[in-house]
Amino acid sequence: MARARFTPRIDPFLVWLTLAVVLASLLPARGSAGDLFWLLSKAAIVLLFFLHGAKLSREAILQGLGNWRLHLATLGITFALFPALGLATAALASGWTDPLLVSGLLFLTLLASTVQSSIALVSVARGNVAAAVCSASLSNLLGIIVTPVLVTLLMTTGKTQDGFDWNAVQTVTVQLLLPFLAGHLLRPWIGTFIERNKKLLMPVDRGSILLVVYSAFSAAVVGGIWSRVDAPDLALLIGLSAAILALVMLGSSLLARAMALPRGDLIVLLFCGSQKSLVTGVPMAGALFAPAQVGMVILPLMIFHQLQLFVHAWLAARFAVQPEAATA
Repeated sequence: MARARFTPRIDPFLVWLTLAVVLASLLPARGSAGDLFWLLSKAAIVLLFFLHGAKLSREAILQGLGNWRLHLATLGITFALFPALGLATAALASGWTDPLLVSGLLFLTLLASTVQSSIALVSVARGNVAAAVCSASLSNLLGIIVTPVLVTLLMTTGKTQDGFDWNAVQTVTVQLLLPFLAGHLLRPWIGTFIERNKKLLMPVDRGSILLVVYSAFSAAVVGGIWSRVDAPDLALLIGLSAAILALVMLGSSLLARAMALPRGDLIVLLFCGSQKSLVTGVPMAGALFAPAQVGMVILPLMIFHQLQLFVHAWLAARFAVQPEAATA
């Protein structure tokens, strides 16, 4: 049997994110400029979620809802197993690194799954693409509500220590949920334009994230982030992120086999269940945490994002060359 070839590759978007962090480290926006960038980042977040709502295909979700066992399993991995591991990891890491980095590790486990990369990887792995579209879309839709609720329930100590405010749910509703719903309700009129101009609108998506990252890290740099985070901290974050990813993937695989899922659905559970969205996570952190703390909070998410892409790209390549009987 031919062996899958995998060449490790850096996500190009992560390169741009890294450049935004470098720029913020060398030339942070301070004072009134910092306030202006923060306001611009809030406007960018509203636009981002408006476009996400407009891109959500109601037909794709309704078409895939019949596979409810798979979708419940995927949501269970995303919003139950992940948070449980996040709590355990936060408890283990407490005292070993900065409390905000620990909060960032927990925060990333509370986020929804990715959409584009999950669907693309399931397609490469020859999985059930229609089910992946439904699972990933449902995860993102529910995440707008579920993530703030989980943050409220599991990160209540952050109200004073980590910058979390009990008004966060209201903030998320105004900045994320309402624009998302507005975009989705307007889809019958603007959906065709959105679909036809995906490549033109992608810079708007990614530019919004880059603006939020630059603004967040500017505030973090002014607050002294690089005097608080050193090489051992980064090594610890990489190790803990890898452990969380490995345990989630193991749990997903065991659950899929216990449910006797067919090969295509097993692949959906494995990829959609074990990914976390940087695209929704960064704006969510901007809405939930104080400006000076967002940079520290999203640092673990940026590390986890690249790890998941490396591992899942390798795994998708292996699935692509395996006979179906090997994973059925």
